[in-house]
Amino acid sequence: MLEDHAKVMTLLQSAGEIIGRKKLQKIIYILQKLNYPFQEKFQFHFYGPYSEELTLKIEELCNLSFVNEVREDKGGYHQYRYQLTHEGEDFLKNYDIHMPELDTYIQSLNEESSRFLELVSTLLYFDNLSEQEVIDKVKIVKQKQNYQDEEIRHGLDYIQQLKRNNLQ
Repeated sequence: MLEDHAKVMTLLQSAGEIIGRKKLQKIIYILQKLNYPFQEKFQFHFYGPYSEELTLKIEELCNLSFVNEVREDKGGYHQYRYQLTHEGEDFLKNYDIHMPELDTYIQSLNEESSRFLELVSTLLYFDNLSEQEVIDKVKIVKQKQNYQDEEIRHGLDYIQQLKRNNLQ
């Protein structure tokens, strides 16, 4: 059980900081699709793939003081920042979590906007379909986000780039 928590903590340690609950969810989903050993179950939700299990895990890590969650008022909405605490770093010393090239992926994913990661994770969620079917599906399920063709193409290209660089 705690090994799965340690994997999330390793991700946060690698990232330094992740800004946004949605971004954290999408990063872990994308890494899972790249065969990183995250075990959380995801379902399709309003903002794309979402894991209630991951939400609870983060809450537990915060309650244990292994992860620091800072809530910021952004005038109309709240944004959350996540960082591993010193207690979390000490706890991680008990685990040997092996995720090759994680730092490279985390840096790339963490630099992207939540909107873009929502698109990428949605594209990956429907990866059992043909490319055109995926595009059509995204235009339906993400109609409110109004993704343009160029954004979708960029998302598909980004996925291919991630898969090419996946050394696992």
